[in-house]
Amino acid sequence: MEKCFDCFAEYGLHGTGIRALGAHCGCTSTMLYTYFKNLDDIIIQSTEYCMRKVEDEVMAKAPADVKDLWRFIDEIPYWTAEKHGKKYRLMYQVYTHPKYREYGQEFFKGVDERYTQYAKNLEGKLGIPYKKLTPLIFILIRVCVHYALFEDEFYMKSQIAMLKELFELFIMK
Repeated sequence: MEKCFDCFAEYGLHGTGIRALGAHCGCTSTMLYTYFKNLDDIIIQSTEYCMRKVEDEVMAKAPADVKDLWRFIDEIPYWTAEKHGKKYRLMYQVYTHPKYREYGQEFFKGVDERYTQYAKNLEGKLGIPYKKLTPLIFILIRVCVHYALFEDEFYMKSQIAMLKELFELFIMK
């Protein structure tokens, strides 16, 4: 899955055929067809699999308490762009393509559930109700993704500054 996704990220959706995927994975195209129905199936499955792994990596770096929150907020946009920029660019190509949009909608329903659960887990550690924390997490992730896609420093810094103010408001209550 990861090798297929990396191949698409490197060469693009339209520049990558089943033979190139097989070569990148160190197998034949026939072997890939034993695991996947067709090229679209590879695109869908590898995108979902790899983006869930990216989510897991982000959550593994996430703060465990209020003191660690500021480190996380300052560090995560740069880390995301450096480590996963190509993956986010490919994910948006896939999930905004009319052919795959329904898969993107399904994937993001899962994202909503996972981030809400994460906010519930953080509620006691940060002292912020999960119903207020969940949208802040969504905003932070959107900032990180936007920065990974465009490296727009102005947008990222202005959004991070506003997020910090909001976190401060909730923490001080």
